[in-house]
Amino acid sequence: MRIATFNANSIRARLPIVLDWLRKHQPDILCIQETKVQDEDFPTLAFQGIGYAAAFRGQKSYNGVAILSRSKPSSVGSGFDEDPKDDTRLIYASFGKLHIVNTYVPQGRELDHEMFEYKLKWLARLKKLFAKNYSPEDLVLWCGDLNVARDYIDIHNAELQENHVCFHKSARTAFEKTVSWGFVDVFRERHPEKDHYTFFDYRTVNAVKRKMGWRIDMIMCTRPLAAMCTDSFIDLEPRLMEKPSDHTFLVADFDLKQ
Repeated sequence: MRIATFNANSIRARLPIVLDWLRKHQPDILCIQETKVQDEDFPTLAFQGIGYAAAFRGQKSYNGVAILSRSKPSSVGSGFDEDPKDDTRLIYASFGKLHIVNTYVPQGRELDHEMFEYKLKWLARLKKLFAKNYSPEDLVLWCGDLNVARDYIDIHNAELQENHVCFHKSARTAFEKTVSWGFVDVFRERHPEKDHYTFFDYRTVNAVKRKMGWRIDMIMCTRPLAAMCTDSFIDLEPRLMEKPSDHTFLVADFDLKQ
């Protein structure tokens, strides 16, 4: 079973890239962030045309999350119970015993901005959602643009990023508290070496070729599911295409049948 995640930075702008990638790699499930489209304008028919069901929550110009899948989920939910406005940052679905949680974690803007405090609280609320809905013994996969680089190895110039909202100590601490609920970083388990990134700033010329990126897109699994993971990789090819997203695809393969 193949599961992937991708921050599209506008699903309609990146539709040709996504459709091409789906045809080529044939994932069972693709989680997408920053769709930036109202639900009524989501390109459902384009995905149905190549065999994918789509569950999504979106808004105009900002945020937006989606789960594309070869089989329809048995259940779908979004957002936090106490705050429905977060529907467009969080969507979750179940496929039998497999549970997928797709998140676009707030970026935070600046350390002294209210959105940074919101980010820290958002991660804490997410941990509560995991505790309420699942067990660490369940087959749970949490993925998406998590907007935190976990360690120095996850940024090409980490020594300059101590005060960045995606690497500040408080952001990493909040993130690790959520991870401690019971998750394993399946990509890093297989690739402990440096120079693996999923995000490359548009403003950096030849960022991919120069290996000037961040690893902020992740696939986290509970230990029972992580034990079934057979491979995980980053596909850099889409980031080198014409009019790409600033992120690229992260993939994990599992010895698991739906």
